[in-house]
Amino acid sequence: MTQVLVCGAFIVTLSMGIRHGFGLWLQPVTMDRGWTRETFAFAIAVQNIAWGIAGPVAGMLADRYGAYRVLVVGALLYSLGLVLMALSTSGLAFTGSAGLLLGMAQSGTTYAVVYGVIGRNVAAEKRSWAMGVAAAAGSFGQFLMVPVETWLISTWGWQNALFVLGCLALAIVPLAVGLKEPAQAAATGFQQSVGSAVREAFAHRSFQWLMAGYFVCGFQVVFIGVHMPSYLKDHGMAPGVATTALALIGLFNVFGTYTAGWLGGRMPKRYILSGIYALRAVVISLFLLAPLTPMSVYIFAATMGFLWLSTVPPTNAVIAQIFGVQYMSMLGGFVFFSHQVGSFLGAWMGGKLYDLTGNYDMVWGIAIALGVFAALANLPVREEPIPRGQPAVAAA
Repeated sequence: MTQVLVCGAFIVTLSMGIRHGFGLWLQPVTMDRGWTRETFAFAIAVQNIAWGIAGPVAGMLADRYGAYRVLVVGALLYSLGLVLMALSTSGLAFTGSAGLLLGMAQSGTTYAVVYGVIGRNVAAEKRSWAMGVAAAAGSFGQFLMVPVETWLISTWGWQNALFVLGCLALAIVPLAVGLKEPAQAAATGFQQSVGSAVREAFAHRSFQWLMAGYFVCGFQVVFIGVHMPSYLKDHGMAPGVATTALALIGLFNVFGTYTAGWLGGRMPKRYILSGIYALRAVVISLFLLAPLTPMSVYIFAATMGFLWLSTVPPTNAVIAQIFGVQYMSMLGGFVFFSHQVGSFLGAWMGGKLYDLTGNYDMVWGIAIALGVFAALANLPVREEPIPRGQPAVAAA
């Protein structure tokens, strides 16, 4: 278990740490290339939707053939996508590299694939905690990588910074060795076909509610992560304020995700999720109502950071609790697809509505309303294991 947790945590640290800093490239890229903010935002939106679409496929392949192979392919795509992102000279090429390639890469190097291995190798009573540890590692990656990426951009330029990150992404390959599983690991216990597992999940009302809540999570965090630096600069803040804010989000998310995972073993996870979304709506509202100063930004970043990805451990733990772990990566990928639809809209609408109105006010309002909706949507979730009859015959 220790090997799985350590290697999985380092993989998520790298994969999530790199992507959390993409908002830092918005202004240098658009100014250098002469593009609108919507061009950059659309590429990041495509990245998120490609990640979501590829997620269930990557999860299914990891469940069936092992996470190691999926992680290696994902790492290679990650490196290639970052290099081509630096070399893209048109909006279409930028969308293909920063959007499509990196989205596919992230589907094979982040939570769904890693959580599948954790779910099969950690006892049920410790599963939520273990997922919290892995999620906290991804948060630490944001805290660690955002200042590094800022330094790389300011010292070597935005293109060379991407080349360096492309080399760094290859470190996922040796780490993936620690997530190799015995061939028989995925064939023990209750067996079910892929089609049966998908039909069963999508017919389950709690699965539908989890998808609805995760949609909101994606919208909120990607809008803030991508557009916060530009929002602060528009209001006269120094670039260092945005860097510090993103780092604080990552730092406090370490505590938030670990706490959510720890609480998931001690109280109903639906209450944890509902509370997180309700608090997000309150925190965003207070941030907009308060005078905008560096201190108010830091308080918002720290508080929002605590709630940032704290939805991840309880959501995935509920999936494992209801449906078991045989197809956990795949089912987690489907729920994450909903997250990425929200991410697409959060990134793209942030740029689109800014270009139309000259500010982000409308998108902030949408983020608040969605937080209230998600708080209500998670309350009907039922966490009991789904009743099943005789084991089904395993199928491809």
